[in-house]
Amino acid sequence: EGYPFNPCLTEAQYKEMESKVSTTLSGLEGELKGKFYPLTGMDKAVQQQLIDDHFLFKEGDRFLQAANACRFWPSGRGIYHNDNKTFLVWCNEEDHLRIISMQMGGDLGQVYKRLVTAVNDIEKRVPFSHHDRLGFLTFCPTNLGTTIRASVHIKVPKLAKDMPKLEAVADKYNLQVRGTRGEHSEAEGGIYDISNKRRMGLTEYD
Repeated sequence: EGYPFNPCLTEAQYKEMESKVSTTLSGLEGELKGKFYPLTGMDKAVQQQLIDDHFLFKEGDRFLQAANACRFWPSGRGIYHNDNKTFLVWCNEEDHLRIISMQMGGDLGQVYKRLVTAVNDIEKRVPFSHHDRLGFLTFCPTNLGTTIRASVHIKVPKLAKDMPKLEAVADKYNLQVRGTRGEHSEAEGGIYDISNKRRMGLTEYD
């Protein structure tokens, strides 16, 4: 709250937000306790390993670049993660904050509980932009509303050979199919990122 979206941010605002986010997250405790790592000055090998492990974002794709959302890269960008790397916060990627809860296995309840705990704690320190009709505000209109994208990485080798069928099944249940490296990426070894497509007009429970 209080800052424009990425295309309108100045470099000074990027850096100011990075500092504010780092300070805010340093107050997290327990399972959420961790460390903030600025992208500026980060070792390239460390950065690539975090990307390969699906923990860190890359510089925006051609769509974000066309929207002028990658200016001053990597200034003002960073990542926070706890010791177990089950809780992460991306600073100034596509949105000002992207709060992530993740872990191996199928315990979705634990993943969601961790997310709710973190969001409630962070929101006490830095208020989020919210609209009475649209819900929480985000850079991309497809994320308006709850802003929650719940995804699983799942191997579906047979469906991977028949993309039209996979996409038809996904559409039937309002799901989105992506590659394992995010939007506009390819699947690797028949493993896809499957997530909910709708965020607006639904509650978090829905």
